[in-house]
Amino acid sequence: MNLPRPEHPNPQFERERWLCLNGAWEFQKDPGKSGKARGLFAPDAVFSEKITVPFCPQSRLSGVGDTDFLPCVWYRRSISVTPEQLSGLVMLHIGACDYRTTVYVNAVCAGTHSGGYVSFGFDITEFLRAGENKLVICAEDDERDPMIPRSTGSSAVEILVSTVLRMLSPVFTKLFPDIRGALTVNAALSGAGTLTAKACYEGRIVGEASLSSGGGSETLHLPLDEVHLWEPGQGRLYDLLLTYGEDSVKSYFGLRSVQLDGYKFRINGRSVFQRLILDQGFNPEGIYTAPTDDFLRGDIERSMAMGFNGARLHEKIFEPRFLYHADKLGYLVWGEYPNWGLDHTRPESVFPMLYEWMQEVERDFNHPSIIGWCPFNETWDRERRKQCDDVLRTVYRVTKAMDPTRPCIDVSGGYHVETDIFDVHDYDQDPAVFKAHYDKLMETGELFDHLGDRQHYRIGQAAFVSEYGGIRWSEGDGWGYGNAPKTAEEFLARYRGLTEALLQNDRLFGFCYTQLTDVEQEQNGLYTYDRKPKFDPAILRAINAQKAAIEDDEV
Repeated sequence: MNLPRPEHPNPQFERERWLCLNGAWEFQKDPGKSGKARGLFAPDAVFSEKITVPFCPQSRLSGVGDTDFLPCVWYRRSISVTPEQLSGLVMLHIGACDYRTTVYVNAVCAGTHSGGYVSFGFDITEFLRAGENKLVICAEDDERDPMIPRSTGSSAVEILVSTVLRMLSPVFTKLFPDIRGALTVNAALSGAGTLTAKACYEGRIVGEASLSSGGGSETLHLPLDEVHLWEPGQGRLYDLLLTYGEDSVKSYFGLRSVQLDGYKFRINGRSVFQRLILDQGFNPEGIYTAPTDDFLRGDIERSMAMGFNGARLHEKIFEPRFLYHADKLGYLVWGEYPNWGLDHTRPESVFPMLYEWMQEVERDFNHPSIIGWCPFNETWDRERRKQCDDVLRTVYRVTKAMDPTRPCIDVSGGYHVETDIFDVHDYDQDPAVFKAHYDKLMETGELFDHLGDRQHYRIGQAAFVSEYGGIRWSEGDGWGYGNAPKTAEEFLARYRGLTEALLQNDRLFGFCYTQLTDVEQEQNGLYTYDRKPKFDPAILRAINAQKAAIEDDEV
């Protein structure tokens, strides 16, 4: 069989020496979670099925297609390692595995991880031997546990695995672009050596700098001879090569800045209206994992074809390959977290959520396409207001401490506690009523909010309608908001009325329409689940691309 998803999983931190472990694995369901006691981690244990990684067992692409609850599953395969490879550092990288993961190498536990959505890895060098080795991964998940966060769609075990065969340092880098023409590199280094950074633009060397280090945290300033700004629709990326000792890492960056200025959201100093689409990132074949890399890029292109310039990555940690395509295409995205099902009213819920959220913010910090963070969506406190407020405030403040360069919305469309932006969700289907809601913002400075009895908008604060529309349009009985229009003309008239009400408001910096595609339980996408457009994309593009009142100039 052809190797599924063979591309490097993280173009921002790419080495030449790596091995993709996607493809056929042995597979064993463990409904009683007794596999450890039965020794399923042993090389000679019996596995009764096969699975295609990186696709979750609920999906068709996995070859398993079991949509029942799967409290525990096991994966196994052999890997061959040469003596030369063992002379370096061998890291096992897992793109995501839901929820509690235990990795065994040659029947020895090599590491554990909790969290279902972020990338993680283990140094497995000491557990390997030259020749054949047995790699076993156990994944446990309780989909009804209120302390386990999950996405709004189907929860699924998924693995996206690659092995980096020689990894010395830098261990981690943060990139700080300066639109005046420079890049600052913060690197965590191991051992003594010379750190060199070389930037290229379209093949031309436009900057180079180096420093000697004994290891630890270092900061390198890299002036650039040419300035090419990353902006909506124009992902002008610089290639970046980092070397330290024998180690070499290929990366990239974009020059762009984001800033809140009263009601305006400025990118590179210019007020830009965010024409966003709600993207849940599911697909009918792989469910949570895209079938191909082209499919990831295709979803962005489908959105842009309808005139959207970005997306809320709704309650899902999207894989780095999606963010890479967003970076290349100049596509604005909000980094979010799958908090569905997490009981925020229990103070201890902050621990599983915050740990994984911090990993997400760290992993995705360098992507220019990410222009803001939103860790929660529609949190309701169920009469335990203080406990919920404490959780939201803690996560907001940690986010700002980790990344002061981007705005953070504490919770989208729910009870705001401490936030840079006040957003609301509004699914009223009458364009006249909908417009009247937000005309008040221009007339009196007050923002319509159906949760106004609980929270208060501060006049002058940046605001946008981060969910609206969701108009049901389906051949069957699929769910959507409001009464379904009877004709395509009625749908488009409603869409135009709702959307122009927001575009023409000079105190709203953006909107987010629900949603890009149908998903398993919702039939309110602009595309079907298998990505067929329900309406001519050019018609929607003409509506969305109208100049917004808050914009400085045309985009």
